[in-house]
Amino acid sequence: MTFLKSTLTAVAVAFAMPAFAADTITVTDAYARFMPGAMAGAAFMQIENHGAESDRLVGVASDIAERVELHTHRTGSDGVMQMMHVPEGFEVPAGGTHALQRGGDHVMFMGLAERPKNGGSVTVTLTFEKAGEVTLDIPVDNAR
Repeated sequence: MTFLKSTLTAVAVAFAMPAFAADTITVTDAYARFMPGAMAGAAFMQIENHGAESDRLVGVASDIAERVELHTHRTGSDGVMQMMHVPEGFEVPAGGTHALQRGGDHVMFMGLAERPKNGGSVTVTLTFEKAGEVTLDIPVDNAR
């Protein structure tokens, strides 16, 4: 196997491997989207809690944007869907999963220094109340 093929294989395996926090939290199927013309983007993933107690995702950080927040979509009093910051974060039930997905809960990047390229990656640190921090390199997949 050539050096290039070995390197590409190692990178693919690294992106496919789930991230772990304190042996209780697993993050899988993570990806980010940054649409042309917008200086914002979002990240989505599945968060699994293998622990005996519920945990809570309470914070998120990344150096790619001025602000990185936990967001959700809610229907306003006028019936229109609105995106809003969720400062209390998201509960991840014991033995359960919490999905960060399009049209629902997600990580929001605002005020990008520059738009990450499709096929690249962004580094994000998630902070959980009990499990602590987990840092992920999330692939950028604008087609997803």
